[in-house]
Amino acid sequence: QVPLVESGGGLVQAGGSLRLSCRVSGRTFSDYAMGWFRQAPGKEREFVAAISQNGDNTYYADSVKGRFAISRDNAKNMQYLEMNSLKPEDSAVYYCAADRTFLSIPAGDDRYLELWGQGTLVTVSS
Repeated sequence: QVPLVESGGGLVQAGGSLRLSCRVSGRTFSDYAMGWFRQAPGKEREFVAAISQNGDNTYYADSVKGRFAISRDNAKNMQYLEMNSLKPEDSAVYYCAADRTFLSIPAGDDRYLELWGQGTLVTVSS
């Protein structure tokens, strides 16, 4: 059973919106802080957003602040990334990640995060 599964990616025009979802299985969801990362072709993976275990704290990369919103539903074992005002430079594979230490997601070495999804492709056309 894959612990993290993303969905919701696709092709959208610049200025449009998409909502990504990440389902968590086989874990106590509320134990984990959650986050989103992305990797564009030829570029390193980068942090996008993070949310604490109870949802009270969030962090965003400067490049998405004011356009993206991260949220979670602990009753459904789901986290979400609402993406608005999309730009072509937002095109990437988006990955869901989880770790029991909240600050590890925005500030730590992402290679050591506990759980990763397989990614969902977002393409923004100009």
